[in-house]
Amino acid sequence: MELSVALKEYLAHLRVERGLSPHTLAAYERDLRDYRDFLEERVHTSLDDIVPADVEEHLGALRTSGLSSASVQRHLSALRGFHKFCLRESFTENYPLKAMGRIKQGRKLPDVLSIDQVSRLLGVFEPSDPMSLRDRALLELLYGSGLRESEICALRIDDLDCEGGVVRVVGKGDKERIVPLGSVATEYIQRYLDEGRAHLHPKGGLPSASDRLFLTSKGKPLYRQAVFTVVRDAGLRIGIEGLHPHTLRHSFATHLLEGGADLRVVQELLGHADLSTTQIYTHIDQARLREDYLHAHPRAGLRRS
Repeated sequence: MELSVALKEYLAHLRVERGLSPHTLAAYERDLRDYRDFLEERVHTSLDDIVPADVEEHLGALRTSGLSSASVQRHLSALRGFHKFCLRESFTENYPLKAMGRIKQGRKLPDVLSIDQVSRLLGVFEPSDPMSLRDRALLELLYGSGLRESEICALRIDDLDCEGGVVRVVGKGDKERIVPLGSVATEYIQRYLDEGRAHLHPKGGLPSASDRLFLTSKGKPLYRQAVFTVVRDAGLRIGIEGLHPHTLRHSFATHLLEGGADLRVVQELLGHADLSTTQIYTHIDQARLREDYLHAHPRAGLRRS
């Protein structure tokens, strides 16, 4: 069968039988049309003409164009789905991806703040009114305990044990864990509870009946976008653009490991089900060690002539 005809059949299958969203369908169509155009330039217009080298060359051209490994993998998935469909529908007996494996993807190291940057960030909000008390307590808890923004929003007053210095957190999969509260975070949370939280309610309205720890200025439970806004705005005030709450979580984990904490302890604190998820922070630590070594050692950057 002609390649262009098979492609139309497959896109119709995705649209009608698979019911893909317009956005996803457009991505498939774009990737597959690029593939068709590449093959037609090599005068391959039939499914039977395509050989594994064609697929490898196409993917190689995508890499050379600057696409990330993840994007190239997406292209490969589209090609694999298309060719398997052609086999099922008996359009051809040729399957040129038989020996093709997955594209190896480099894992992106998360952004991490330095300890000095964290100190400056936390000092942005000088507690003087209910909102600044809330925002300082929020930042201290994000960094001091490494919570996700969703976990911060879900916290209830009863989850806190300021005297015992711990907080009960319900994380992904409704898994509960107990996380220590640092003394500084405990201090600012207590100040927020004593001096700020009761004043967060609509103008002239009654104090909030919500048992959530963090509230909006109108006494409603804090939501994730509001957490992002607080962190982003604090970052801008110390010259960091696009700062995300998760960066404070990454910084929490990295600074613990740099300070000598055991990897499995950090895994428990973060609520990771799999240790391999936590191990990404050891890579950050190693990267920093190498950077410091290259910067500090007198012969680290020398090459033999």
